[in-house]
Amino acid sequence: MGIHRRHALTAMLTATALPWLAAVPAVAQTAPITIKFSHVVTAEAPKGKAADYFKRLAEERTGGRVKVEVYPNSQLYKDKEEMEAVQLGAVQMLAPAFGKFGPLGVREFEIFDLPYLFDSMEQARKITQGPIGASLLRKLEPKGILGLAFWDNSFKQMTANTPLHMPEDYKGLKMRIQSSKVIEAQMRQLGVLPQMMAFSELYQALQTGVVDGQENPFSNIYTQKMHEVQKHMTITNHGYHGYVVIVNKPFWEKLPPDIRTTLEGAMKETTAYFTKLAQEEDQQALEAIRKSGLMTIHTPSLEEKAALRTALLPVHEQMKSRYGAELLDQINKEIGRTVQQ
Repeated sequence: MGIHRRHALTAMLTATALPWLAAVPAVAQTAPITIKFSHVVTAEAPKGKAADYFKRLAEERTGGRVKVEVYPNSQLYKDKEEMEAVQLGAVQMLAPAFGKFGPLGVREFEIFDLPYLFDSMEQARKITQGPIGASLLRKLEPKGILGLAFWDNSFKQMTANTPLHMPEDYKGLKMRIQSSKVIEAQMRQLGVLPQMMAFSELYQALQTGVVDGQENPFSNIYTQKMHEVQKHMTITNHGYHGYVVIVNKPFWEKLPPDIRTTLEGAMKETTAYFTKLAQEEDQQALEAIRKSGLMTIHTPSLEEKAALRTALLPVHEQMKSRYGAELLDQINKEIGRTVQQ
């Protein structure tokens, strides 16, 4: 983010971020507390629907004392901007993907970007909703951020304008990636030329040929209409995809205790809602893509699955220095995997 944008965010924080905190008591009791919840996907994607669900619960259960303003589709900030915005307090709440935390200095979250870290969403939830997930959320606090919840989305699939059957099919392709060093290493392992770009720019980049392909869950592929500008998709299920709901720490800690407790309850219920919704909508999105007839969908053979897995597993060892070997050992132990295989 440029210096002018940074100054603008700082000014916004000073002038508007928390007016109710600085107001006289009489005003503070009558004016609703505003939570700006910004995200980069459409309102129809599971994350978008969950943000709206949280808005409804929060406003209903606080009797209007809290107002949640949801800004989908990068209306306020793109990927790289939104993390600084929440730290400054220009927005109060986000639900970024794991790769966004590496540039923030909390690289441990990038472990979730490892290919074939989990064999099922049940394994993923055992980690994110358990002690390991809770310990990771605590690492955000020195950055002025509180982690409220993990939203476990689904597995990622590979798309391109050429068939992707074996590892050699990826060589030389320009694939869009998030700002994750682990995902970058994954792509380079396949001989891909990784292209880091904001999610909001991806559709146009695919349409114009700036990039050849990308990875995302079915629901994101469908709601962003990527199936209209990509000819092939392989059901690889190679990477777990999820989000971390975060909030500006000073803002959250200055909330009236009863409001904070109510919002925590609303977030817990929203997390359960998201889990169920993500599973249902991912499969519905796959069927919708199939029915559109615009994309050839390839289900890999056992041989093809094994070849891609074998090609990508070395990334686990290569990136240990980034996220920590001990953390990977803890995750493997918790899900009952003694070795990577």
